[in-house]
This record gives sequence, C-alpha cells and structure tokens, in this order.
Amino acid sequence: MGQGIDYQKQMTEIVYVNLPGPGEPEAGMTGGELIHGFLAELYDPPMPEMKAFITNLCSRWNIVYRVKTG
Repeated sequence: MGQGIDYQKQMTEIVYVNLPGPGEPEAGMTGGELIHGFLAELYDPPMPEMKAFITNLCSRWNIVYRVKTG
C-alpha cells in the first residue's frame, strides 16, 4: 500500500491586481502589463457562475484584486 503524500505549500507570495487595468493591449507593453490587463478583465465576468469559478481560482493561486477608491 502506498504512503500518504507529504504536502507543504511552497509559494506564499500574493499577487495583487490593481483595478482598473489597461483596457486594450498596446504596442510596447511589457509582459507584466499584458497579464495585468488580462487578469483585470477577468474581474467582472457577465455570469455569476463564472465569477464563482474565477474567485475560486484566485484563492488557490493567491491572486487578490485591489479596487482603487477615491
């Protein structure tokens, strides 16, 4: 019989996505800017089921959305 798996979470960094993000990709954007725009666009999906799915993924991958106020 196999042994249980010893699991230790290695990645403890949190990724903050500042909102609003870039609306459209532009020439000369860095990879970080492109992924920021992609993740920002996922923040407000049209269907509640998608919102729940994305929220679950974000919690698993330590992604936190920060909405700029003021």
